[in-house]
Amino acid sequence: MQRILKIFSKEYVNINQAALLLGSFTFLSQILALFRDRFIAHFIGPSASLDAYYAAFRVPDLIFISIASLASITVLIPFIVGKMKDEKVTEEARKLLSDVFTVFFITMIVISVIAFFLMPYIISIVTPGFSLDMQTKVVLFSRIMLLSPILMGLSNLFGTITQLFRKFFIYSLSPIFYNIGIILGIVFLYPIFGIYGLVFGVVIGAFMHFLIQVFASFGCGFKPKFSFDIDFKEIKKIALTSLPRTLGLSFNNIALISIIAFASYLSSGSISIFNLSFNLQSVPLNIIGISYAVAAFPTLVKSFDRGIKSEFREHLKSTARQIVFWSLPVIFLFIVLRAQIVRVILGSGYFSWDNTRLVAASLAIFSVSVLSQGMVALLSRVYYATGETKRPLYVNLFSSILIIVLAYLFIKIFENIPLFHYFIESILKVENIPGTEVLMLPLAYSSGTIINSILHWYFIRRDFMNHESFITKTFFQSLGASFLIGVITYLSLNIFSPIFGMDTFLGVFLQGFISGILGICSGIIILYILRNEEFLSLIQTLKTKFWRSDILVSPQEEL
Repeated sequence: MQRILKIFSKEYVNINQAALLLGSFTFLSQILALFRDRFIAHFIGPSASLDAYYAAFRVPDLIFISIASLASITVLIPFIVGKMKDEKVTEEARKLLSDVFTVFFITMIVISVIAFFLMPYIISIVTPGFSLDMQTKVVLFSRIMLLSPILMGLSNLFGTITQLFRKFFIYSLSPIFYNIGIILGIVFLYPIFGIYGLVFGVVIGAFMHFLIQVFASFGCGFKPKFSFDIDFKEIKKIALTSLPRTLGLSFNNIALISIIAFASYLSSGSISIFNLSFNLQSVPLNIIGISYAVAAFPTLVKSFDRGIKSEFREHLKSTARQIVFWSLPVIFLFIVLRAQIVRVILGSGYFSWDNTRLVAASLAIFSVSVLSQGMVALLSRVYYATGETKRPLYVNLFSSILIIVLAYLFIKIFENIPLFHYFIESILKVENIPGTEVLMLPLAYSSGTIINSILHWYFIRRDFMNHESFITKTFFQSLGASFLIGVITYLSLNIFSPIFGMDTFLGVFLQGFISGILGICSGIIILYILRNEEFLSLIQTLKTKFWRSDILVSPQEEL
């Protein structure tokens, strides 16, 4: 029991160790998310009902992002650190958290109540292409889901403490329980309540997400309670600091809402196709880009707070290189193995072969921007660590507007220019399938995200790195290895496809798995020959048994 409790309370003080731990648990969470999506695809499949379910997320998600991010981890940590003494909890730190908790809770309740009554008007904007009956269903789903941003927002607030004290094990458990809640809704509630069972599952998952962070923060010495003597000057300072970041995140969510609005005019199931492929590409993004960005953030904050610029730049460079190192091979693998991935994960029940081909094509388009999404997650946090939030705001605003404009333009070009239409269908192998116009939505999203990452990279180089090209060597080494991985995987796929066929789950899995392994082995050989620093660092980290690392470390290695 002591060993189990020690795992829960362990501090992870090395970015690679923390990122690998976060990545491992994120991988487990994403595995559960894949089971979740498989159940959804099996029992429901891309359809009008599933479109309504996915569309219902948009308003609660916007509330969560717009309000919860005002008291988010990335903003609160520097304020709380400033009120702690020798990394120990003080009454000032407790008072600050209680003030934030009180204001946040009241604000979320008020906003959610207002949204509850305005929901019919909001949904008519979110899904203008839906029929009145469909919009009524989305309204009901969204109203139930309004509990989710309240619970998730509070969980996010308590998660500040678990991250601050480097309790990455606990922090990593919440998404797992969130997905377990949704799976319970699909397996047990859907047979009884139909599509409403999925909605109830979301609320159950959000509650479980919240509960585990509450227990963890109490264990760290923080027990937020309602405060009746609120320091509104401090709250205002936090809100003003986080406002540009909140707006930046909101802009991205508004871009997604716009995409859903466009998709509501397309054929039935388009929103489902978009969301299922978006969820699949989020697996490598969360495991790689988000894990490294989350693990690096406390280190970046403390390096900047101590004024050690050289250490700050080194952490930035090493983390960015790791994201590049891992993301590029994933991009090539996902593009080559897209059909096998989709068929193995989603291909059963009501999920048809045409659905497989459309989701696979959409996944390939999304995959191109996995590296860019991971870099945006990191580089925006670099600015947040320094207290500068305006730069990411302007970049995200521009990119979000660009995504909306490109979505509209791509759909119009696809519908009116046959050459472009046939080119897209041919290169993605989706000829003679109805509903291919939905592919313009991930194309717009990926294009805008890539430009977003380029702009972030340019400004980071200018503002912090003295125009140093800090990822060039890693990029080209990883790109070369990834290209070889893609080629070997593709050739292996052509060899094994006739042997195993595409008619059975085992056959599809084996041809994809064996081809992918052969491709990865070839990439490992190339990276070893090139003596790639990130590859050698990974081997060294694995040798250290990062899951058993000591809590006590030298000060310069602390997060």
